[in-house]
Amino acid sequence: MQLTVWTYEGPPHIGAMRVATAMEGLHYVLHAPQGDTYADLLFTMIERREKRPPVTYTTFQARDLGGDTALLFKDAVAQAHARFRPQAMIVGASCTAELIQDDPGGLAKALALPIPVIPLELPAYQKKENWGASETFYRLVRALSGPAVVRAPREGRRPSCNILGPTALGFRHRDDLIEIRKILEALGIEVNVVAPLGASPADLGRLGAADFNVVLYPEIARAAAQQLEKTFRQPFIDIVPIGVGATIRFVEAVAALAGVDPAPVLGGVPSRLPWYSRSVDSTYLTDKRVFIFGDATHALGIARVAAQELGFRVVGLGTYSREFAREVRAEAAALGIEAIIADDYLDVEAAIQAAQPELVLGTQMERHVAKRLGIPCAVISAPVHVQDFPARHSPQMGFEGANVLFDTLVHPLMMGLEEHLLGMFREDPEFHDGAAPSHLGRTSVEPAAMGRVPAALPLAPAPAPIVVEAAQVTVDPIPTTAPWSADAEKELRKIPFFVRGKARANTERFARERQLPLITLETLYDAKAHFGR
Repeated sequence: MQLTVWTYEGPPHIGAMRVATAMEGLHYVLHAPQGDTYADLLFTMIERREKRPPVTYTTFQARDLGGDTALLFKDAVAQAHARFRPQAMIVGASCTAELIQDDPGGLAKALALPIPVIPLELPAYQKKENWGASETFYRLVRALSGPAVVRAPREGRRPSCNILGPTALGFRHRDDLIEIRKILEALGIEVNVVAPLGASPADLGRLGAADFNVVLYPEIARAAAQQLEKTFRQPFIDIVPIGVGATIRFVEAVAALAGVDPAPVLGGVPSRLPWYSRSVDSTYLTDKRVFIFGDATHALGIARVAAQELGFRVVGLGTYSREFAREVRAEAAALGIEAIIADDYLDVEAAIQAAQPELVLGTQMERHVAKRLGIPCAVISAPVHVQDFPARHSPQMGFEGANVLFDTLVHPLMMGLEEHLLGMFREDPEFHDGAAPSHLGRTSVEPAAMGRVPAALPLAPAPAPIVVEAAQVTVDPIPTTAPWSADAEKELRKIPFFVRGKARANTERFARERQLPLITLETLYDAKAHFGR
């Protein structure tokens, strides 16, 4: 176990909680000490749900360890059933309660409740949140999907499918689901059940009636889809429709499986991303160096959009989802780089510094890292902050999701270019920080047309905008580097922001190798000539 400031995933019982909170009529009884009840905040404060998750905690304390904690759990299960009257319950232990080995499944079974009670065995010290969500959904599907059914012949009816994977606290899951429903409806395909999000235990009993399954988030739903394929002979599609190309492949695969014509959806692909990418303004984006890190679903999808649809050069690709390391490594190899498989944000930060990207696409943690390094950044994957659960419709999947992705990936670079231009003109006599707004003149404003304003009012000096210099936030990876002279620092600021970090690192390396006591303007140009050969 490692103590850390940040973590990409919580323990597996948080994944179970995401599934329980997404569903209706399901209750989760968690054997947990008082300190493990923080998870309510994830849903009410981060995702901004209007009600707390359907979870009952035993909340045992240190003094209870000398007594019968098993009795506390049995009482909690009985009280939760009497109070909430759920259709089904799941029971398990938090990472701390796992150590006392009270066997929540066996204790709940002894109560002989008149509803299904599904025990969860989530090894908190070997597995993490996404695995916990996947295992919980798999256990629910296995227990509640019912016996095998004989589906009606396709002739004379619309094909139907289940949509699997969306959960509570999922990154843009709510909005992605809306886009995928639109696509399926346009194809004439009926949605039988969406699960876990919005589904009840009774709905899970109807899963076998669908012709096939659509897996939107493999980390959550692939195991459940494989179980349904085995039980009901339902094929599944796990092409993640992130980006125009992937969405087209998704539509073609779904249409082929359903036996329908994809033309109603693919005729005139309704996304602006391809045109924007070919436009004159976007030539500035070509071959930009981008570093991508997140969960496997989003890291893989965004890497393909960046490389194939926007013309970026992917210089870093990684994930914290170790269960999908093979897929990420294969994609990285196709891009000519080595994948980063890590769940330590400090390792990811070191990889970002080594890659010297011009744009970082990652989680909330990479946003903080990029800010310190003075690199533009956009969030494309969980874990995320409250601002990444917007009130507006903001999907990542489907054709509208491709439009959102174009804005998400391109705007940080455009803002960075603007900041660079402002920096270039900071010393200009007309545009320097102390200059008055040019449209108001130098010393006076014109009187209002209909008012009694004096002919010449003195202008108050414009407040100087607060500008954070890249040099102020650049992280020096080696503290023994020689200091910079004022002239050299001033010249460094004239270098475009997207290569300034590399220019600084190369110059400092040049000075270290020659044991120079001070980096001067001459040193900067000597280093430029040396590394430009």
